[in-house]
Amino acid sequence: MLSNVDSDAAPLAAIFGLAGAVLADGEKAFFSRVNPLGFILFARNCENPQQLRVLTDSLRDCMGRVVPILIDQEGGRVQRLRPPHWSDYPPAQHFGDLFLRDFARGREETGKSFLRMAVELNAAGINVDCTPVLDVRFPETHEAIGNRAFSSDPEMIAALGAIVCQSLLVGGVVPVIKHMPGLGRADMDTHKDLPVVAADIEDLELYDFLPFQKLLIRAFSEAVWGMVGHAIYKAVDERAPASCSRKVIDGIIRNYMGFSGLLLSDDLSMEALARYGGPDARAEKVLRAGCDIALHCSGKLEEMEAVAARIGKMTNEAVMRYNRSASWVRRNFRNG
Repeated sequence: MLSNVDSDAAPLAAIFGLAGAVLADGEKAFFSRVNPLGFILFARNCENPQQLRVLTDSLRDCMGRVVPILIDQEGGRVQRLRPPHWSDYPPAQHFGDLFLRDFARGREETGKSFLRMAVELNAAGINVDCTPVLDVRFPETHEAIGNRAFSSDPEMIAALGAIVCQSLLVGGVVPVIKHMPGLGRADMDTHKDLPVVAADIEDLELYDFLPFQKLLIRAFSEAVWGMVGHAIYKAVDERAPASCSRKVIDGIIRNYMGFSGLLLSDDLSMEALARYGGPDARAEKVLRAGCDIALHCSGKLEEMEAVAARIGKMTNEAVMRYNRSASWVRRNFRNG
């Protein structure tokens, strides 16, 4: 599981991707020099179980500590580990539909599925999973979210999200709830455009914010990380997307929702942030707005060099949040 980090020698406030299936010499030298908090893997990095375990071990050896190694393993369209080497998991909507038909069976199948996922991730050396998606599905929800959302019922989403989080944690994997403060009303794909959510604050509180708020009262929420999306919420901040908005991060995510965990930006490479310049300027923007960690996923070394030159180490508050999560898992779950 994750090891604590020293605030006096804090890592760079970034998580980086890799170009391919092996740790290249240039990447190894760069990562050793700048000391990012951790790494995120994609299908391009995952060929088979043996290769993947060698890669994750090489990342830990490179950094000299038990680093967070992230992946987007949700199920459905978004799963980086796929058959024939790994299990095939259904999308979140499958569990929502099952839960609606048969409450007990829905709970049971969700728990078993995500515990099995955690076991597979652990075997691969992956210890953080960017799931569950707690976005509420609306008629206007873009297909980029689509069946990645459990349901249109925020209470059901909160219940299923809690099962996912607890199952992953039992398996020794830290969950990342997303896309804070709720991306369900976005009618554009943030990979390509910047969505603008026009709903008033009362509706946002009643639906969009509720799954996060409900989940965060659970005891295990101390271990959970969060990811903030790239959409404008006009009722809160008419100018900046959530990931770049102090009003959203402090006012809604930290204070209204009560989230006290480690907060990541969504991928800096998404075109929703095009107005802010290159990945280095975007990284600076999200950190200044209150994100603890800037997430850069492309694996392009030149871009990562620019990001590392532009930003600093994790703040003391970010280190505290990270260490609290790591310590909580080690205390509460044997696999930790």
